[in-house]
Amino acid sequence: MVLGRRKFLYLAAATAAEPLWPDIVRADDYPSRPVRIIAGYPAGASPDIIVRLISDALSQRLGQQFIVDNRPGAASNIATELVAHSPPDGYTLLIAVSTNAINTTLYSNLSFSFTKDFVPAARIGVTSFLIAANLSFPAKTLPELIAYAKANPGKVNFASQGVGTGPHVAGELFKMMTGCDLVHVPYKGNYNSDLLGGQIPLAFSPIAQVIEFIKDGRLRALGVTTAARSEALPDVPAIGEVVPGYDAAGWYGIVAPKETPAAVIDKLQGAVIAAVNDAQVKSRLLAIGVVPKPLTSAEFSKFIAAETEKWAKVIKFAGLKVE
Repeated sequence: MVLGRRKFLYLAAATAAEPLWPDIVRADDYPSRPVRIIAGYPAGASPDIIVRLISDALSQRLGQQFIVDNRPGAASNIATELVAHSPPDGYTLLIAVSTNAINTTLYSNLSFSFTKDFVPAARIGVTSFLIAANLSFPAKTLPELIAYAKANPGKVNFASQGVGTGPHVAGELFKMMTGCDLVHVPYKGNYNSDLLGGQIPLAFSPIAQVIEFIKDGRLRALGVTTAARSEALPDVPAIGEVVPGYDAAGWYGIVAPKETPAAVIDKLQGAVIAAVNDAQVKSRLLAIGVVPKPLTSAEFSKFIAAETEKWAKVIKFAGLKVE
């Protein structure tokens, strides 16, 4: 059978377009089944608290369950690697935090690139870290902490969620800018029990993880790491008030494996931003020290690149490296 030229071109175009249809259908129907959001931290840690709040809002908005899957370890690299190597279909996502930008420089043997192997969906917000102290620690203010640490070099320990996490690097920046010789003690899990019990005197911690202990008087907040005071703890000074120029903020957002269909990213972007702008969600975020500051996919991508460059300079200056 001989085909007319017009019919031949029509069939050829249809055949060429055929592989694209599954992606288009999946994007239009997305999500048609439960979605996993991988968290690289244990239950009760700040990213876990934030992502559970957002996942509930996404479940309501998109009509499918968004399930949090905790995969802690290796400063969140285990979780990040899992998502990087997952199918790019929008059904396995990552709660990304400032640590992910830090790890790009800190680790030399990662099997993925955070800046190249992921596509941002949307940023959720930003947060201060803070210096939380056990009530038995003798220093009760930032100036007293600096004086005490300088009088006792190498004898004051501080906890964080692990080597290279946002709070850890915030602590390293504090050491650099004050000349204090503090000793970092990385935890693989939650350090709250040790901090409350006095086994560790200080922690550089996300506000969400310790705010209830600050409010009920079981821990003392010495300072927050952002340039301005936190709305959640307005009576706690910013470190920059005592150490001019000091500023270290944490952030949270949702990212997906690269090559995830643009329509899926657009749908996630819209749902995350709408959730963050919801009055009830916004109020709950502010209550745990997270300032809702959503960014679109494109804006979040530029922000991640800038954060990666910023922390690379701090890490190289401090001589930090993890193999």
